[in-house]
Amino acid sequence: MNTILIIIIAANVIFSLKGFEDTAFFRKYEFHMGSVRSGEQIRLFSSGFLHADIGHLAFNMLTLYFFAPVVIAYLGSLSFVIIYLGSLLFGSLLTIVFHKNDYNYRAVGASGAVTGVLYSAILLRPDMMLELFFIIPVPAYLFGILYLLYSIYGMRAKNDNIGHTAHFGGAIGGYLITLATNPALIAQHSLMVVLLAIPIVILFVMAKMGKL
Repeated sequence: MNTILIIIIAANVIFSLKGFEDTAFFRKYEFHMGSVRSGEQIRLFSSGFLHADIGHLAFNMLTLYFFAPVVIAYLGSLSFVIIYLGSLLFGSLLTIVFHKNDYNYRAVGASGAVTGVLYSAILLRPDMMLELFFIIPVPAYLFGILYLLYSIYGMRAKNDNIGHTAHFGGAIGGYLITLATNPALIAQHSLMVVLLAIPIVILFVMAKMGKL
């Protein structure tokens, strides 16, 4: 496994485990709208290395483990880091757009960064398959689309501490950064470019209609 990927996964695990045991640490570095708007911009990044529970951490790290090698193989380690951190930032910024007036809004998770990597990998390898629960074969693009549709449900339900809005910001980040640095993909994989845009469009249409 690539050294950079090991470092990122290790950082997520160490930071999250510390947060599980230390509530003050968790509160200090989670995404909290009131704190962000008062100047604590470090939370835009630090919240992406905290998780709500072991299941949340495991799901994100497993998804990263499966898709990051594709991005690294095609684009290299530096581009992977740019996509990861860029998607994390996009996720936090979209969260601000959607929740800027909710000063009590809190969220954690690497989901934005991971979804950005997921989207990048699918753009690079649209024929990729994965095994859901290590058994069920599923096209990667279908997994990506369903993942974001589930995130819409999470945004509407508002019943956990997971940054569902960040999933979309991350997807947009990974999508745009990958296409901006590899514009030939638009012609090479035009159908996939359109398909991956569908849940993002649905999100903004629902937001415009006041359904979120």
